[in-house]
Amino acid sequence: MFLEKKAANNAMDLLTHWPNEWLPGWVETMTSVARDEAAHLAQATRLLMKRGGRLTRIHKNPYANALRLLVRKGTEGETIDRLFVSALIEARSCERFAALATASSDPELAAFYKALFSSEFGHYKVFLRLANKIASKAQVEVRWQEMLAAEARILAEQPPGSRIHSGY
Repeated sequence: MFLEKKAANNAMDLLTHWPNEWLPGWVETMTSVARDEAAHLAQATRLLMKRGGRLTRIHKNPYANALRLLVRKGTEGETIDRLFVSALIEARSCERFAALATASSDPELAAFYKALFSSEFGHYKVFLRLANKIASKAQVEVRWQEMLAAEARILAEQPPGSRIHSGY
């Protein structure tokens, strides 16, 4: 749930860091993603409160933090890297939400996780599509493969154990 908050913030941050050349649809896309993620946060908060829980303030995410270190800040590739980090996080969210939807014996939660899966998959595709509008197909493919390899190393370094999105 906390990650929905981070995802909304990330979309707003991407909104303010658009590519040097104006990209049609950038603002609309990022505001749409931010709106979706904020709606997910509201839904998750309602479900959590209904079950006696509450949103916590602090949530460390070594996986996402390690991905963000891959961003080539201050370079021409920074925006593409930010989009790829976002796409990777959304892709892993899809996997986790699919697993939760399948495993949940609570029909309300199963439906919620299934809806989140669909939305996160859409966001994953949007981030990749935007990267392809910013750079050539060859540049995008090379960097995407580099990011996937780096992510595999990051995942291999995570401590074993069950978790959703994070080491905590």
